[in-house]
Amino acid sequence: MGSDRNKLLLEVRSRSIISWTLLAAEAANQISWIGIIYQPTDWQDLKTIIADLRLSKPVELIKGGSTRQESVHNGLQALPDTARKVLIHDGARCLATPDLLNRCAQAIHNCSGLIAAVPVKDTIKVVDENGIIQSTPDRRQLWAAQTPQGFDVKLLKQCHIEGVNQGWEVTDDAALFEKCGYQVQIVEGEETNLKVTTPQDLAIAEFILRSRFGES
Repeated sequence: MGSDRNKLLLEVRSRSIISWTLLAAEAANQISWIGIIYQPTDWQDLKTIIADLRLSKPVELIKGGSTRQESVHNGLQALPDTARKVLIHDGARCLATPDLLNRCAQAIHNCSGLIAAVPVKDTIKVVDENGIIQSTPDRRQLWAAQTPQGFDVKLLKQCHIEGVNQGWEVTDDAALFEKCGYQVQIVEGEETNLKVTTPQDLAIAEFILRSRFGES
């Protein structure tokens, strides 16, 4: 992003990126508790954002680790004792709708693991280190992973312990679940559920939010 601060604190349509994510979680009636995994430098900003939003659902700030995997592990330990299912969402995907969150929350009651994803539209090439195409996968079998990802809490905690014991480093929790031999189901995501990563993504997010909510 090239920003001097956490991109989740950057504004789009007069609200921080993380605010839009939190508002979607607030509006999703299948979600009862929200945890935000943070780094210490962002603590005060996040406290202020939460206070300004005046959310009706409980929100807990959870100190993150040095890696994504460690941060999620910390988040799992902070879940309420009654939690049996959990959705893990990337705060930078601030355009996820309450409908998507609800659909994932409902689906996780019928499986042990899931991810939101959309079918790949482009032809994908597998390329070697010299830039030479090695193969062309059938795109009918390719899906682009999004978040939220949903899991059975007990199983995911076990997978994280196994990941530490085996020294596994994975890019998301679905990959960790798969390495432990569990099935992960697809829930169709949303084309607009992009991950805000670049200044161009901010402009796209601005356009999508304007289309959803109008000019005000």
